[in-house]
Amino acid sequence: MADPRVVPIHEGPGAKKGSSRGSGADMLAAGAARASGERAKRRRTPLLTDASGDEIAPRRALSSVDVRATSIHRPRPVPKSGRALTQKAAHSSVTTSPSKRVTAKTVKTPAATARAGSGVDELVAFAIETLRRAAAASGLSGDEIERQVAATLAFVRRRLSGDYMVDDFGFDQDFTENAYLPLLRPLYKSWFRVEVRGIENIPSVGGALIVANHSGTIALDSLMTQVAVHDEHPAHRFLRMLGADLVFRTPVVGAVARKSGATLAANPDAERLLASGELAGVWPEGFKGVGKPFSERYKLQRFGRGGFVAAALRTKAPIVPCSIVGAEEIYPILGNLKTVARLIGAPYIPVTPTFPLLGPLGLIPLPSKWIIEFGAPVETAVLGSQAADDPMVVFDLTDRVRETIQQTLYSLLLQRRSVFF
Repeated sequence: MADPRVVPIHEGPGAKKGSSRGSGADMLAAGAARASGERAKRRRTPLLTDASGDEIAPRRALSSVDVRATSIHRPRPVPKSGRALTQKAAHSSVTTSPSKRVTAKTVKTPAATARAGSGVDELVAFAIETLRRAAAASGLSGDEIERQVAATLAFVRRRLSGDYMVDDFGFDQDFTENAYLPLLRPLYKSWFRVEVRGIENIPSVGGALIVANHSGTIALDSLMTQVAVHDEHPAHRFLRMLGADLVFRTPVVGAVARKSGATLAANPDAERLLASGELAGVWPEGFKGVGKPFSERYKLQRFGRGGFVAAALRTKAPIVPCSIVGAEEIYPILGNLKTVARLIGAPYIPVTPTFPLLGPLGLIPLPSKWIIEFGAPVETAVLGSQAADDPMVVFDLTDRVRETIQQTLYSLLLQRRSVFF
């Protein structure tokens, strides 16, 4: 009787009788060998199998310079919370298609755009507020401040688009009217509190030559005269100043002087300006007047050889004498460092109560009270253009203009109550 716990081993169809025991033993031995081989395989390469169960070759060791391999196998960080999924993380998962891959730089969220727009708005608002404060400091009213701000913004737009013109002398009217003169107006109105007299003596049209005294260590008197002519005259004319060659050799100063309408103090340039109907200004004393000591204040120096008179005679332009009181006190010259001036090629190096003792602070001018008076014009058309070749006529007319300015200076000094009030 057969034992129920014994599992019979069936033979195949082609098996021989009497070989059943040997065939079962062989199958058990083959199974044991397979199990031993699997254990040896797992010991050699643990946990390195793919989805199919096949063995994966061991990964090669990475060197310290193998940046590409390191970036490939570096694990990606996992955000800790939903709030940590920022704009950058959202951009990195825009698409998975290799042909339509989008980088983070090409995607802009509405929040980023709003932040950029608010930054520009804040910058524009800050610039407008700065312009309003600068205009208020120059003594303008509320309506004038708003007009000045609007004009300045329009000026910036024109400069960026190149919508402006420059004449043959380099004069940039747009720059002068909207940038140069507004920078000088705080000095003119609030610091020096310039009082202008006789502005009606300047013609509204046609060429004319304004001749003025020169003083002040730094030639601020010419700049204030330029502002006075433009702002106080009903026609708002531009004064084309005639300057020394040192002005145009100085970096930055020369370029600004050209843009503001200045040109070289030479007869050909002066005659071209007057013949074209421009208003020219000349300070015949030159550096002798600007650099004279405080003890000689308001005493006119020599007017040169009268070249400005010859230019006016040839173009039949009237000569308008101009007297300036107050400029002598802005930098009172107590001494002159002549040796240092020769070394650097300057006409003089002044010593004032504040310079060089206070260093850069010594460059701040004293707030003296100014008076600019334009005298009655001296007509030259009655003498004819041929009078420019007569030295006696030129000398006589030069002396007449100089004496008119000197007497007016004495008269204004008697009328002035105080240097600073």
